[in-house]
Amino acid sequence: MAIPADTLPTPLFGKSSQLDGRRLLAPGIVAVVAALLTAAVSFAILIGVTPITPSESITLALIVINGAFVLLLIALIGQEIYAIYMSRRRGKAASRLHVRIIAMFALVAAIPAILVAIVASISLNVGLDRWFEIRTRAIISSSLSIAEAYVIENARNLQGTTLSMANYLNQARPIYNLDRTGFRDLMTREAVGRALAHAALVKADGSVVMQAETNADFDMPELPEGATQQADDGRPVLIEPRTRPIVGAVLKLREIPDVYLYTIRMVDPEVIRARQIVRANVDDYRDLEGSRISTQIAFALLYLGLVLIIVLAAIWTAIAVADRLVRPIRRLIGAADEVATGNLDVSVPVRATDGDMASLGDTFNKMLLELKSQRNEILAAKDVMDERRRFSEAVLSGVTAGVIGVDAVGTITIVNRSAETMLAISAAEAVGQNLSVVLPHIGRIFEIGRNSQRPVYREQVTFFRARLERTFNVQVTIEQGDRQVGEKSYVVTVDDITDLVQAQRSTAWADVARRIAHEIKNPLTPIQLSAERIRRRYGKVITEDREVFDQCTDTIIRQVADIGRMVDEFSAFARMPKPDMKQLDLREPLREASFLVEVSRAEIAFERDFGNEPLTGTFDTRLMTQAFGNVIKNAAEAIEGAERTPEERGVIRIRARREGAMVRVDVIDNGKGLPRENRQRLLEPYMTTREKGTGLGLAIVRKIIEDHGGSLELHDAPDDFYEGRGAMISIFVPASATPSSDAAGQEHPKQAENEQVGNGI
Repeated sequence: MAIPADTLPTPLFGKSSQLDGRRLLAPGIVAVVAALLTAAVSFAILIGVTPITPSESITLALIVINGAFVLLLIALIGQEIYAIYMSRRRGKAASRLHVRIIAMFALVAAIPAILVAIVASISLNVGLDRWFEIRTRAIISSSLSIAEAYVIENARNLQGTTLSMANYLNQARPIYNLDRTGFRDLMTREAVGRALAHAALVKADGSVVMQAETNADFDMPELPEGATQQADDGRPVLIEPRTRPIVGAVLKLREIPDVYLYTIRMVDPEVIRARQIVRANVDDYRDLEGSRISTQIAFALLYLGLVLIIVLAAIWTAIAVADRLVRPIRRLIGAADEVATGNLDVSVPVRATDGDMASLGDTFNKMLLELKSQRNEILAAKDVMDERRRFSEAVLSGVTAGVIGVDAVGTITIVNRSAETMLAISAAEAVGQNLSVVLPHIGRIFEIGRNSQRPVYREQVTFFRARLERTFNVQVTIEQGDRQVGEKSYVVTVDDITDLVQAQRSTAWADVARRIAHEIKNPLTPIQLSAERIRRRYGKVITEDREVFDQCTDTIIRQVADIGRMVDEFSAFARMPKPDMKQLDLREPLREASFLVEVSRAEIAFERDFGNEPLTGTFDTRLMTQAFGNVIKNAAEAIEGAERTPEERGVIRIRARREGAMVRVDVIDNGKGLPRENRQRLLEPYMTTREKGTGLGLAIVRKIIEDHGGSLELHDAPDDFYEGRGAMISIFVPASATPSSDAAGQEHPKQAENEQVGNGI
């Protein structure tokens, strides 16, 4: 099967890595070969088969050279061991097998080398012990004694001859004084007759006074320095042979003042040469005997270096061989691991020299190509499915209604963005859980709709979400899945109709209020006027039960006034004036509204927190003051209706802050709080928790806030405010794009001071 070029897998180990391996292998081979050659040459020098004598300096040089190669091999092996250790630590493929092969090769190579080193060390010690035994020392000492005895014997003969000749010359003193030539002839005859090579009379400084004429073929050597001083005691002084085969003697003459007899005699050159050789050998032997321990240590170090070179070379070779054996296996394992992670764009390099592993690698590569081809087909199908899924998600995300997908057992499978926002849930946390657990109220409707077997089931439900009571319209629709297996799924659609319901109720109540105000207000004025006319017309005439008469007319007038005020409230709710919008800092109406309530409620503590930032926006001053006044008044009435100990004081906290593009005003009290059930209905007309309330206060506040583009929320008091006892009314209104500096500048100093105090008058 032909495979496109772009689908061919990438080699797991490229040519660059192979070339790097070869470049790293070359220094190791050169080092091993050079170290083995150096070890062989060193061994040859030690056993004496080369012209180079294994002296101390040569041995030290060999130790240094072999030590350098040992360090080089240790460095190479250390580098390889570190690489193996890192591979093992990273869990590289076949790392355990690699270590076992290297250990086996190293043991096989090291054990014989160590045994040879032990035997060589023992042989060296035994050989040195025999070399320095007592019999050998006696033979060397005897050879030197024989040579020395021969020289001493010749010296004694020369001393006797010199004494005899000196006595004869002392007797011939008159001749020395009268006839020097005759004295020279006499000295010549004595020298020749006594077989002397030279004879002369010298002074103390070594200068020659008179010399005998002999047939010697060499010049008389100069007198050694200090010889005449030694001969001042009258005894002959012997001059030993050094580099030449001659001996000499010096003797002071008694009869001739300040004159010394200096004689020279030849000795056998072979004996002198033999003496020098023996003395040199003895000195060398003594030096070796003195440095016996250092010699043993030097040889031991050299042997150790040779052994280390052999062992390290064997270990490095074992590492190289193990690499060669493990490399194909490692490639296969590495490629298999890559495939296990989903990467099919790999291939195993195949070498003909790998044998059966090459065949296995080729088969593995073919298998990868087949897998990649099949995977590409699957991915293409998956891309089509993903595209359809993204289209469905885009449609769901654009729908304003909340959509929840549920399977046959009630598990959530999908949640769109609108449902997350509307129901205050997280899609990531909700998917996979049961609908009745996440949303019990909607889950109850889902169970009813599923059990009803109807294609579509609808129901309204009201419950709290995000601390607010909301009304939802829930629709459960059955989606038929695979008909062959009878699998079903469900789509739950949720619409938030709270605002719609409240708007409908508000509209209805506004219409009712308008009709009530129209129908009731017309007869109120005649009733009130008639009652007042009756009291004026008949007040003076009626004398009997006058108190009852006055009480009845006052009651009629007062009740008519109360009904008139109620009608006025209904009229105000039904026909709210159109807001007169102006740029305003909300802190002004807040201060005014709170001050009006504060002066009439001295027993309540007021806390104001308006911040330092101007809260500017476009508002109607009168309407906003009315709205804030109603809310603060309700908070004060809630505090009056709450049960508390005499020590407890009512507190109203008024807090205003800018939050993004909105201004938030919170009025918090520690009164009796708000009911949990049907809390949102308190915003509807004629819904109140007080006995004498009309139920229009919060409805009017809500109408004013909505006319300003804001919203009103009813909450329980926060936990950090008297342990959550009481209520919190939150008002949200739009703020200006940038705070007005003019509004901030109009703040009165006295008002700012009152804010800091935070308590009422």
